[in-house]
Amino acid sequence: MAIYVKFDVPQEIEEKTLELITKAKKIRKGANEVTKAVERGKAKLVILAKDVQPEEIVAHIPYLCEEKNIPYTYVSTKEELGKAAGIEVAASSVAIIEEGDSEELKELIEKIKALKK
Repeated sequence: MAIYVKFDVPQEIEEKTLELITKAKKIRKGANEVTKAVERGKAKLVILAKDVQPEEIVAHIPYLCEEKNIPYTYVSTKEELGKAAGIEVAASSVAIIEEGDSEELKELIEKIKALKK
C-alpha cells in the first residue's frame, strides 16, 4: 500500500465516490489544484488515487485535509479518477468544490468517517 493511503475503502464506497465526482457541479483536478482548494477551505471532499507515482506528489494531501478538517477518500486508479472527472488523462487527485447532491455527499462522508475509526 502507498505511504499516503491511511485506510481501506470498500469497492461499493469507491464506486459511489466516482459517481459523485461525475455529478459534481464544480471540481478541482490534480495535486496542485486540490492542495490549493484544501488550503483555502473550499474542498468538500478530496479523492486520491491509490496508484500515484511518485507517491510524494500527493503524500501531503491527507495530512493537509486532516489539519483543515476536510474529509478525504481513495479510489484504486488514476485512470478511473480522471475519467470520473471528465478528462482524457489520469488524475492523481480530485476535490469536490460544489456537489451536485448534498444529501448523497453527506451520506458518503459519514461512511468514509466510519472507515477511519
